[in-house]
Amino acid sequence: MKNTSILISLSLSLLFFNCSTDNTKIEDEIEMDDPVVLEAYFPPNNSDIWETITPSQLQWNTNAEQELFDFLEEQDTDAFIILKDGRIVIEQYFGDFEQNDNHLWNSVGKTITSTILGIAQSESLLSINDISADYLGEGWSSLSSEQEQQITIWNHLTMTTGLDYTVDDPFCTDAACLTYKNEPGEFWFYHNAAYTLLDQIIANAVDEDFETFFNAKIKNKIGMQGVWLKLGFNNNYFSTARSMARFGLLNLNQGVWDGETILDDANYFSAMTNSSQAMNQAYGYLYWLNGKDNYRVPGLEQSFTGKLIPNAPDDLFAGLGANDQKMYIVPSEKLVIVRMGGAAGESILGPSSFDNELWEKINALKN
Repeated sequence: MKNTSILISLSLSLLFFNCSTDNTKIEDEIEMDDPVVLEAYFPPNNSDIWETITPSQLQWNTNAEQELFDFLEEQDTDAFIILKDGRIVIEQYFGDFEQNDNHLWNSVGKTITSTILGIAQSESLLSINDISADYLGEGWSSLSSEQEQQITIWNHLTMTTGLDYTVDDPFCTDAACLTYKNEPGEFWFYHNAAYTLLDQIIANAVDEDFETFFNAKIKNKIGMQGVWLKLGFNNNYFSTARSMARFGLLNLNQGVWDGETILDDANYFSAMTNSSQAMNQAYGYLYWLNGKDNYRVPGLEQSFTGKLIPNAPDDLFAGLGANDQKMYIVPSEKLVIVRMGGAAGESILGPSSFDNELWEKINALKN
């Protein structure tokens, strides 16, 4: 078992349905030389069926496929999936990691929280413009009451709370760890504690456990499996790579799953997947964005000019987690790409040098 791949194999098969390798192929329906134009596909819930389409059918460069696999294996990858229009093009597992093994999402899970928050707002259970203290209670931090009244849910969503990120433990959500540094909305910094409080905000707003609300509103509706587990201060999601791909497919279709609207607020989805503020244009509501003029990365205060992932399509938005957990969504190409595994890039949190290197290999395959 890799120390970077926390696998929850145990008895999850008794709790969640598992997906096998029995995929439905559509290669007989398509002539190899014809351009492929397909309707959006959604794998059925509670089933191991998932339609596939080959790189050859998509007229991709199959000569680059093995080079991609070799690169992924060299970079401590456990699971890698590419979906096109919802269909599996590539599904590869490495080492002793298998299709039904569960893996830690790390901060890719932030995208679930953002989506759940949008659902709660669409049901009028809260507003992202509400003051955090309305749901956390007065004294949730070491700030004065007046200072707490200035922080809204939107600030937590956009990493602009103004809480001090230079504390000894930036994951700590105890009131003693939450101190004042900047006015809300005036500085962007990737502060995990500020994000983690959103789980409690949501739970108090919807008047039920966060995981229960997630299960009812997203997980069960799109056929995901997995479980939330508390590790230290963090609430972390574990699932198969296919479940992450399902959630990515929901994102690709802007909150709609096989005709059922899961996130009933198009304006929120648009705001969630576009620049939320000017200080880090590459950040939406807990989603990372490509194709912007500047970006900041976790752990650093300075801003960098240019695109977050130069080799990737400009319209890419993503969930990016520690140790290079990746969920890429590319609307212009109808792609969802999932990577789970150990650290491969130079940064341990979120974006890393691995993103650009991986997209070089992906481009070689699909071009």
